[in-house]
Amino acid sequence: MKVLLKIRYVGTNYCGYQVQPNGITVQQKLNEAARSVFGYDCDVVGCSRTDSGVHANLFCATVSEKGQNRLRTEIPIDRIPLALSAHLPSDISVFEAEWVADSFHARYDVREKEYIYRFYTGRIRDPFEENRAYHVHALADENAFLRMQEAAKHFCGTHDFSAYMAQGSKILDAVRTVYTSELIRRGDVLIYRVCADGFLYNMVRILAGTLVAVGQGKIEPSEIDRITESRDRSKAGLTAPACGLYLNRVEYRK
Repeated sequence: MKVLLKIRYVGTNYCGYQVQPNGITVQQKLNEAARSVFGYDCDVVGCSRTDSGVHANLFCATVSEKGQNRLRTEIPIDRIPLALSAHLPSDISVFEAEWVADSFHARYDVREKEYIYRFYTGRIRDPFEENRAYHVHALADENAFLRMQEAAKHFCGTHDFSAYMAQGSKILDAVRTVYTSELIRRGDVLIYRVCADGFLYNMVRILAGTLVAVGQGKIEPSEIDRITESRDRSKAGLTAPACGLYLNRVEYRK
């Protein structure tokens, strides 16, 4: 058997999750911690490939001996999070672990994922929101909020989401089912929550950017269906910055 880890991280200092040659990544730090704790090289397979600067309230990854589908350890399962976290930087934490079958795959067995995107709407810059939210004061207006709320509803359902996929993406099947798409206000922060069976490259950031355009009056809420049906990336909003995006929840097939 191998171990499924539940992880939180602030992505500001990392070039995304996946190991790459030109920057420090979350996966690299997890690989190093696993090597220190278990005494051998491990495969740490994540549930997603979050971009540079993206955060996670809940990220899942399996850890197993490199080249194997199992983990050799005498450490009790409830002690593994503490052991790994002791070897991780302060902006990455493993908070839960459980045994899963050899055949379990952290990415391919996902049933649904939920992301949130945070907009900070205060008039004055808040240092506690720096690199944690997208600062757009124009969205503080109540009418902007209501327009964005209405537009968000139109993303629900099964659609071809090509209009909200980064240009140059090699994905051929852009059909996804969005279960939840809603906007809520918490003081000066607007939180966009979207849950789906899967997401395209930069999809949530483009949905968020499209909602900004709606809030600013550049796109009408009633136009969202037409934009989606067009499958034309140029008709949707800009790609919102990575700093406001969080992987929030991951559910697996039973």
